[in-house]
Amino acid sequence: MDYLAGYEAWLSHEKKAAANTLCSYTRDVRQFSQWMESERLALPQATQADIKRYALYLGKHGKSDATIVRSVAALKSFYGYLQSIHVVPINPAKGFTPTKIERKLPAILTSKEVDLFLDQPDPSDTKGCRDKAMLEVLYATGIRVSELIALNIQDVNLPVSFLRCVGKRKERIVPLYRGAVKALEAYIKEVRPQLLEDPQETALFVNMNGERMSRQGFWKIVKHYQEKAGISKDITPHTLRHSFAAHLLENGADLKSIQEMLGHADISSTQIYTQIVSQKLKDVYIKAHPRA
Repeated sequence: MDYLAGYEAWLSHEKKAAANTLCSYTRDVRQFSQWMESERLALPQATQADIKRYALYLGKHGKSDATIVRSVAALKSFYGYLQSIHVVPINPAKGFTPTKIERKLPAILTSKEVDLFLDQPDPSDTKGCRDKAMLEVLYATGIRVSELIALNIQDVNLPVSFLRCVGKRKERIVPLYRGAVKALEAYIKEVRPQLLEDPQETALFVNMNGERMSRQGFWKIVKHYQEKAGISKDITPHTLRHSFAAHLLENGADLKSIQEMLGHADISSTQIYTQIVSQKLKDVYIKAHPRA
């Protein structure tokens, strides 16, 4: 039986895993499978001792703590699948926790840096108009880059300034500020029709060939405007998501509302932004207080 193929299908169809999770988990399990083969063991024979030995093996070969933690999480998921189809009686990875890693606070932009960054695309230019719309939507909504490029034209309701986003687990409705609505209106009316090769294309954001924008294509766009703005911080699409959440919290939004807009399943994922805001206040205090 091809356990890896079955697991990949299970992750995709049963668990509705995001593309990144699907890719990383299947890769991690495939690497573990290769290690098991080198040990002359079959995947269903794995014990918790084997999982521990594999984690040590990864560490000795220079893998980071974060990579090891993710690999073990992938194995817990994989053996949970094998247990569900009665291939193994117990999950050998369950109960094993590798060395805890210190969670770093995500980097965010200041409001001035966001303004500078969003001002870089030239809206009078075809490409600039599209890029302006994409960046404004990303900061206006805090959606993931995978969700941004998956948007279809019917997911946008400009008259009521809302956007429909289908996330990892459920659909959510996120409001748009006026600047994002204006940028989207210009793109949808004036630029998108020019770019489309196929009039039946449903993608909201398309590349210069008229096809749905890819993650790699959008990443290049972000890096281009970071350089153009002269911002030294490393900006990724997720930086705008983090900045969106932190800025909302700074300006009085409650955690529950931010959680819903971000599409977090657990409030604990959203609480990290309170640490960012607290650290920022502490930095301001140290710089400004005469006796600090």
